[in-house]
Amino acid sequence: MSANEIPDELWRKILEIGVKSSAFSYKDLCCISITSRRLRRLSSDDCFWDLLLFHDFPTHIISASSSQSPTKFIYKTRFERDKERKLAAHRRALLRKESEISEWRRRIRELESRLSEEADRLQSASLEFSNLHKVRQASVALKVWQPEVVRGRQKQLVEQNAVPVEGRLRALEMEIKLCKQQIMGVNRQLREVKHRFDIAIKELESMKYHPLRDYKPIRSGDQGSTSKTKKLKTSINYSGDQVSNSKRKKLKTSINSVPAIHRNEDKLLHSESE
Repeated sequence: MSANEIPDELWRKILEIGVKSSAFSYKDLCCISITSRRLRRLSSDDCFWDLLLFHDFPTHIISASSSQSPTKFIYKTRFERDKERKLAAHRRALLRKESEISEWRRRIRELESRLSEEADRLQSASLEFSNLHKVRQASVALKVWQPEVVRGRQKQLVEQNAVPVEGRLRALEMEIKLCKQQIMGVNRQLREVKHRFDIAIKELESMKYHPLRDYKPIRSGDQGSTSKTKKLKTSINYSGDQVSNSKRKKLKTSINSVPAIHRNEDKLLHSESE
């Protein structure tokens, strides 16, 4: 029994069961409507689109019931409005996430600048501490006998210093400890901020591949796979012209298996684009 022999009442019952059980969506009805003129006429019945309108847009069912337009046209209008609303909300969410990422990036630059300043302070304090330590050693060495050359150099080193050595050394020790603590704290904050920054980047990437991509054109990845398929066919045809007669049968067998692979790839790409 062919599909043309099935009466309209049975087709309506099949479509009604599918819509009521949520097995058929608006996409399914649209796909059914392009198969034949008969199914297009049956699938455009208002009773099916009333059920879909009530299921997908329950808040608008009251205003739709008072309209004189076909229910399918009303559903299309509601769908387009809802799509625009979702796209606008998605764009706002992307802008908020990008703003958050820019704020984390600014915070990272600020912490890195602060870390560089603390490192410079630590380096200068360590250098001064090393020089004063040498001065203290030279002042202690002056109390014992030494050759005149060494003694003159140490005396010159002590005389060039105009700062109390012991007090300054204690202050530098505390400053070095404080700088190290500051650097540890800034490094801890920097790691935490970078972690949140990476999380925000991943969230932004996942938001860009939102289910709303169904409303967008084919992605570049699909075009790349199509070009790879064309290159594969070209390479197979080119290799088929150069093989010997003894290997031509094996090549034909492998070529015959390639279209099935291409059809599976096309089906997969079509399902991804939907």
